[in-house]
Amino acid sequence: MIPSFAPSTPARSQFSREPISALCSAVPPAPAPPPASASASVTGPLSSPGPRRASRRPVRRARPPPSYQGGGVRRRREEPGWLHGKPPPLWARIAPVVALVVLVLVQRLTQGEAEVGFFLAGLPPVAAFAYGAAGTAVFAGIVLALLGMPWAGSAHPRGADLATVAAIGLLSVVIAWVRRRRDAQLVSVRTVAEAAQLAVLPPVPERVGPVRCAGLYRAAQRGTLVGGDLYDVRVGPFGVRALVGDVQGHGLAAVGTVAALLGAFREGVLDDPELVGVAARLDRRLLADTAGAGDAAGTAGTAGSGEQPELFATALLLEFPPGLDLVRIVSCGHPPALLLRASTVSEPAVEPGPPLGLGLAGPNLAVVTDVPLLPGDRLLAYTDGVTEARDAAGAFYPLAGRVLALERDPAGLVEAVWQDLLEFTAGGPRDDVALLVLSLPDAP
Repeated sequence: MIPSFAPSTPARSQFSREPISALCSAVPPAPAPPPASASASVTGPLSSPGPRRASRRPVRRARPPPSYQGGGVRRRREEPGWLHGKPPPLWARIAPVVALVVLVLVQRLTQGEAEVGFFLAGLPPVAAFAYGAAGTAVFAGIVLALLGMPWAGSAHPRGADLATVAAIGLLSVVIAWVRRRRDAQLVSVRTVAEAAQLAVLPPVPERVGPVRCAGLYRAAQRGTLVGGDLYDVRVGPFGVRALVGDVQGHGLAAVGTVAALLGAFREGVLDDPELVGVAARLDRRLLADTAGAGDAAGTAGTAGSGEQPELFATALLLEFPPGLDLVRIVSCGHPPALLLRASTVSEPAVEPGPPLGLGLAGPNLAVVTDVPLLPGDRLLAYTDGVTEARDAAGAFYPLAGRVLALERDPAGLVEAVWQDLLEFTAGGPRDDVALLVLSLPDAP
């Protein structure tokens, strides 16, 4: 499932305005500024009736985007902090120091009865996993110094013993240097990968046109942000349109299909006056990708095997026409949305159509259903990763039966459904999950 990611534009405007602000503050005020008017003059007035107080309009910085409360796109499980550029945890940095002190005290207090001094040689390799090359070299030097001091209580090591410990320390320094270098490369790769995934599927904003939105996306594959589900909400000349879909497969293997469908949907929002035209556009996109995959397979010499690449997806298209209290829905083999009205949950009577990518979702086959909306109504669209999740006994997750008890959760409906799904499945579903809640503003 793939959430929609909206790139942050205010940051760009802020960078473009800060140099202007700096230039304005560096220019001294004119002795006789012109009177305030709707237009500004580049040069001062030729004559002025008298000195006036200089009026400066402060340069307004771009406001940051509103905080998104819908759940958005998150990692399935939180990765260790050091994978994202953070330093190792405190316990990992303290452990070598504590071990050093304990070994020295034990060796000193036992007065040779327990020979533990040579365990000090194992501290530099341990320090290599928490410190850099310099810190590991310091530990190696301390160990060599302690082994050579008679007051530490250890047996006097020979030259070969000290040479062995020194070699271990040098190897630990090399390990620490390589680890730091690989960690930096890993952080860079992860940062680029996450930026690319977020560009494909940015988070849904809280409001798109007049429609209020809340979305949640969880990828099944660990360490990824985008999988085989998708959703997006866009405003265009024909109203606000939303898409919730599920492509064949899941994880990173389905990201290419997801990106193609999202691109076709965003074009259809702007170009297609009818919702069935958007469905037909998505169908053509998948057919073209299937044909391209077949040509690539033939070029690689696998066409003779008789296996034809197959791409298909289910999708639910919704349209909120401007000025109308209704939603138009087209289903392409996708699970129906839930209509939350007061204290009831129902499924709008939408005639399902064939999935996308089979060449059957043309304008003559897709059926549009108009569903009237009342103030306070909410539509919950989802993918089969929610309803096909199972508990330990093998029972499916009853979304329709539990959503009413969850909609009053202060954390929000989509987040409450996700937390309830985690408890139901004892750890989370094994498929991608996408949830999207849409509603019109309440009547004044």
